[in-house]
Amino acid sequence: MLLVNLFGSKRRLLLSALLICVLIFELAYCQKDAQEQRTTPGRKAKPSKSKLGKSTNKGPRAVPGKTKIKATPAAPTQAFLSQVLNRRTFKKVGETISVQTGDSLELRCRGKPVQWSVPSYLEEDDDGRLSIVQHERYGVLTLVNTTGADTGEYTCYPMYCEDTDCRKEYDKAVKVFVFFPDPQELFVPTSDYYEVIQLRTNWPTVLPCQVTSPEAKVTLHREFPPVEVAVDGTEISFNVKKGFTIHRPRPYHAGALYCVASLGNLRQSSTKYMLIYVNYPMAPPAPVIKASSSSVAVGENLRVDCSVVGEQNVAVEFTWEYPGQQIGRPLYTQESISPVAGGTARQQSRSVLLVDEVRDVDQGTYTCTAQNLQGATSVSTTVKVVPKARAKKP
Repeated sequence: MLLVNLFGSKRRLLLSALLICVLIFELAYCQKDAQEQRTTPGRKAKPSKSKLGKSTNKGPRAVPGKTKIKATPAAPTQAFLSQVLNRRTFKKVGETISVQTGDSLELRCRGKPVQWSVPSYLEEDDDGRLSIVQHERYGVLTLVNTTGADTGEYTCYPMYCEDTDCRKEYDKAVKVFVFFPDPQELFVPTSDYYEVIQLRTNWPTVLPCQVTSPEAKVTLHREFPPVEVAVDGTEISFNVKKGFTIHRPRPYHAGALYCVASLGNLRQSSTKYMLIYVNYPMAPPAPVIKASSSSVAVGENLRVDCSVVGEQNVAVEFTWEYPGQQIGRPLYTQESISPVAGGTARQQSRSVLLVDEVRDVDQGTYTCTAQNLQGATSVSTTVKVVPKARAKKP
């Protein structure tokens, strides 16, 4: 019995010693692990679950150091226009491109945002074939089911914006003239049989004989007498994107003209252009006014002369303001046109205001206004009315 008790005591002592060793080993291991966490590079301690500094206020959180300042808007980048050939192929466009009728036209313009202008035909009615989409950094113009009538200039305008106010950057615009060759239509279709165009002496005149193909040969013709008009590149020139330009219109350019285009075995005529010559003045008139006398006695007659020297065949219209208007005194004028001597192709236009038997009410300011197609100019003079002199007794 004593032996059993002794054996049990030794067993309990051994188990206790083993338990103590295990505890010492665990404690040493934990201390070593903590030391490695502090000294091992790149290793991070577990973050604490408590979020220090978190405000318990449920209101809006202020962002420190971020003051709202109205910044000066940056200028837009230079626009860049390209043709989208497929989803992964882009081609930078030049001055002109050609797209076969029936195919789709897709243009991409870099800018944020941009605006587009298209031929007037499409602006009025595109039949739902035209779509314009603005993406984050570029705009896309897409035209489907194209026809020869879509031929014309397509322009992309970068926009300069301040808040909600935007304007076009005209000097940064990029444009391309797109031809849509049509095997049946050499000229861009139009519903007009003829078009009236003014020939202005001070402004070039354009006959817009626009063709659908840049390969077409275009000539200018007069209807009567039937003859081809010479195009020398100086007096008259041709541009495939614009048509024929008469740089300095003259009276002999007036009449009915039309264009003829030929390509291969196809030959077609354009709409007719009725050219009307209008001699536009170079500047507004410069009238000169002069009264027959600055002091007129009651009962005498008064003449106020207003004249303008200008280009020949330039009409000048005169209007008057005079003191007698206040009482309804009628206006009597004499108007005339006469050439100016010296062979300078100039003329004098003249208007004379006549006032018979002057009365006191005719005293005051006389104003003449001369007007032509460029503007109007007014000049004035003052007339004094004095009592009628009494005849001396013999």
